[in-house]
Amino acid sequence: MKFRLFLAACAVVSAPVQADAADGLIAVKSPHSAQSTMNRLEAIVKERGLTVFARIDHAGGAAKIGKTLRPTELLIFGNPQGGTPFIECAQTVGIDLPLKALVWEDAAAQVWLGYNDTAYLAKRHEVPACSVAGNLAKAVAGLAAAAVAP
Repeated sequence: MKFRLFLAACAVVSAPVQADAADGLIAVKSPHSAQSTMNRLEAIVKERGLTVFARIDHAGGAAKIGKTLRPTELLIFGNPQGGTPFIECAQTVGIDLPLKALVWEDAAAQVWLGYNDTAYLAKRHEVPACSVAGNLAKAVAGLAAAAVAP
């Protein structure tokens, strides 16, 4: 699985470095601050006609209870045109949609943008042949690449 993710990252001409992350999570390095990376991603998502359902500031939430987290934000986004065909393959995919992207700063001050691998989601929901997963994978990878571009 990790080798396949590595090959996919190498296939993109200006592929950002990919993290060794949890199963099903694709993470790419960002040269920008966490806030700038998330702002860029949100703007790109909106420019491409997708709906932003929520932007959640986990570090801000932690501060409300007297805790400290490094910058960590989640963007929840999508549209019925992309999500509905995936859910038609297996209704349980609905638990993983809308799409999500997480931007965080690690302990070494490196910023990452992570998102769910749609091929992994298709396997999780026992529809690995669902062709929509590949289309969504390309779309989300494109959003991520644009957000972390120099």
